[in-house]
Amino acid sequence: MISIIPVHGLPEIRQDDDLAALVVERAQLEHDDVLVVAQKAVSKAEGRVVELDGIEASPRAVEIAGDERDPREIEVILGEAKRVVRERGPLLITETRHGFICASAGVDHSNAAAPGQLVLLPVDPDASARGIRVRVEELTGKRVGVIVTDSFGRPFRQGTTDVAIGVAGFEPILDLRGTKDRIGYELRASRTAVADEIAAAADLARGKADGVPAVIVRGLALHGDGSGQEIVIEPELDLFA
Repeated sequence: MISIIPVHGLPEIRQDDDLAALVVERAQLEHDDVLVVAQKAVSKAEGRVVELDGIEASPRAVEIAGDERDPREIEVILGEAKRVVRERGPLLITETRHGFICASAGVDHSNAAAPGQLVLLPVDPDASARGIRVRVEELTGKRVGVIVTDSFGRPFRQGTTDVAIGVAGFEPILDLRGTKDRIGYELRASRTAVADEIAAAADLARGKADGVPAVIVRGLALHGDGSGQEIVIEPELDLFA
């Protein structure tokens, strides 16, 4: 049986907070649990927060923002983006340095600690996940998986869902190629993004505005080790080669 357990009582996360210790103080972890942590909590702990008051907007940012958005926010987005994929008014779909295709390069002001702040993606979400995993084992002796999540939209789909941007402690993709289905047909293309499925399931128990940035998912049979980068497809990769 799979259980999804929100970790209640976590404080507002600030720079240099020990996220693993804060979770361990409030929850009992077991071997093979998956600890799912919202990106904003990780970013705050890592100091990935900027103040709009210190940003000077470029002419390009002012042009994109128009009258609908703070040009300083656009400037931060442009600084975090590897490239702009699509632009519609002040809405920017970008590729981040990590290879993620998402709105606004992951830059967001929701759930920031104070007005006028923007929260950026972690520099290396996989390293963030590994660090939390190692720290949990130091504190508890438990070997767990860790996912750092963020909310992404999907092409031609309404709404957002949480996905894994950082992974440690298990293989993020279940490769079923070469196995057979129940009628004996050999699967040739089936690869399941297990880490994304766990991220989305955990978000059901977390809530966007409930102040619950960490969730424990228990009861999964996960193996190996891997990273969130394994889920990212390089834009120039020919999938049909």
